[in-house]
Amino acid sequence: MIVFDLECAGTGHRFEGWFGSSEDFAQQQERGLVTCPVCGSADVTKAVMAPRLTRKGNQMPAPAPVQPALANKPQPMAHAMPPEAIEMMKAVATMQAEALKSSTWVGDRFAEDARAMHYGEKDAAPIHGQATLDEARELFEEGVEIAPLLVPVVPPGEAN
Repeated sequence: MIVFDLECAGTGHRFEGWFGSSEDFAQQQERGLVTCPVCGSADVTKAVMAPRLTRKGNQMPAPAPVQPALANKPQPMAHAMPPEAIEMMKAVATMQAEALKSSTWVGDRFAEDARAMHYGEKDAAPIHGQATLDEARELFEEGVEIAPLLVPVVPPGEAN
């Protein structure tokens, strides 16, 4: 795989593109498959890139120590999200919190309880909890209707 910094010739939008090779990029560009994700223009060229040179393992500098005063403070994001995205995330979090008010936390019994409700061994009720990836996959394969929570939830009793 090779990563190219690409640029929309019309507006200067910059973005990354991953290709199997330089030839793969050229073929996709000739067929009009390389387009700007912002404006959709097919007038895309490779942007000037700094070479990515890595040092040998024995030449790597020692990691800089973490300053204790900054260790527990949140650091600003290198690329802040657009205000629209922030508002959308807040709306999703609010909707999820509202939906969870009528749901019961079952913790790590989620897979067991969801399966029991699916097979009629328990009365159906809205629940939320924790499941491993394997448990979630098994529930999905059995046809048990589940959905991941989009915003992380702090289990009751663990919140400050």
